Amino acid sequence: MSKPYDRVYKIRGLLMLPPCLFAVFVFYQETEWDAAVWPLGLGIFFAGVALRTWAQVHLHYRLKTRKVLTTTGPYTIVRNPIYLANSTMLVGLVVLSELLWFVPVMLLWCAVVYYFVVRREELHLTEKYGQPYRDFLRSTPRWWPQLRTYRRAEKSLRAFVVPSIVAELHCLLWLIPFVAKEFWHHG
Repeated sequence: MSKPYDRVYKIRGLLMLPPCLFAVFVFYQETEWDAAVWPLGLGIFFAGVALRTWAQVHLHYRLKTRKVLTTTGPYTIVRNPIYLANSTMLVGLVVLSELLWFVPVMLLWCAVVYYFVVRREELHLTEKYGQPYRDFLRSTPRWWPQLRTYRRAEKSLRAFVVPSIVAELHCLLWLIPFVAKEFWHHG
């Protein structure tokens, strides 16, 4: 695998920290319309959490189970629902920071970081799963969901719902600095 892809992949979570810290500690040109900003920001953030949780139910990442090529649930309409969810959550956090002008910067940041991350994953998964993964690459868009291709899982995934919710609860921790910023700045 390519070295730049590997380096970025290994620190992908940490790479999301600089723009988040910027959004927490910068107050320049904040939008002071809390009645709209907070419901919108929380709505966007929780939409991302919901997508991550739905993807987790199908992927079983962080769950102690055998990993298989996942092509059900959100993986039928887009290849990278976790990264799409992460980007959605991060945009929601930027909206909560009241730095609406920073939303395009966050989207660009996510696009650049996830470009490298996804390239590395695609190389790795092609090696691991071979032709079935190449078929998945051809039939499923990388970023823009195609709702017409959705298909349900063949087996029951009910057993993974609660563990998936628990596995994704850590996402709520991202809210703490943004809530603290609001109380510190306006409290």
